[in-house]
Amino acid sequence: MPDSIDGQLTKYLTDAHSIEEQALQQLRTAPKIAKDEQLGRVYSEHYAETQEHERRVRERLEARQADPSKLKDLVARAGGAAMILFARANPDTPGKLTAHAYSYEHMELATYDLLALVADRAGDEETADMARSIRDEESAMAQRLAASFDRSVEASLREIDPDDLDEQLVKYLADAHAIEGQGIQLMEQAPAIAGESGLAEVFSEHLKETRGHQTVVEARLEAHGARPSRIKAAALRLGGLEIAGFFAAQPDTPPKLAGFGFAFEHIEIGSHEQLKRVAARVGDEDTVTAVEAIIASEHAMAGALRAQFEPAIDASLAERI
Repeated sequence: MPDSIDGQLTKYLTDAHSIEEQALQQLRTAPKIAKDEQLGRVYSEHYAETQEHERRVRERLEARQADPSKLKDLVARAGGAAMILFARANPDTPGKLTAHAYSYEHMELATYDLLALVADRAGDEETADMARSIRDEESAMAQRLAASFDRSVEASLREIDPDDLDEQLVKYLADAHAIEGQGIQLMEQAPAIAGESGLAEVFSEHLKETRGHQTVVEARLEAHGARPSRIKAAALRLGGLEIAGFFAAQPDTPPKLAGFGFAFEHIEIGSHEQLKRVAARVGDEDTVTAVEAIIASEHAMAGALRAQFEPAIDASLAERI
């Protein structure tokens, strides 16, 4: 059923509000489990910024005589709590937390990029300005997290015996292999549901690269006398299929899929940045070199996806309005 541009803008605002609710849920706990005072401060400072973001989005909804979506906010808060439980359950909590937060900031960045584009088309200058202002703050937080990769790896390995570092590297390689497997599942499904030829082409081209990345990681595992983790791989492959199914059910699939893909590239980047640092500690320069090449490829893919935000929005609005 066709919707008005104003109706679409309100939906994007409720999406942004639910994402901020999830961020607040995560940031309340993150400083306590970061296991490092400086990392904890990064999360605490952004918690205050996030409270302000939530307020500003809520005010824009009120200005449009709309309310946040109670259902979206409830689901988002539950997702935030689940992520904290996942991070706590891992022995390398600081690293997992930092990689996730780095990706989440890029999901927020994408959300506000898309919101600003819809607001432009609706002629709502105040919402567009707010979205770009918050986007810039999310980008700055992502940069602070990127600058914390060294510290998060140090915090994760602080209590590890130097003789056990090679075993830790194998675990990081297994994680990277599983994440690439999830990426393959997503890239295989995405072109069919992208609904916009340019976006579909970007996913199709990166599928070949992602398969190559997984092959490279598997070779580095073999160099250490190890094999991929079947349990991790199966769990993340299933996650990739569920993600693809979720987006296939969305009425505005192209922009949502582009935004999620952009964030997913940054979970890969964050995870590989930490893998690179663990490999460097072990003295495995072959893995460092291989992972640096993968990181460069993931950054290029993230840029290609961001370039699709505007055509994806236009395709979605043309279909819905």
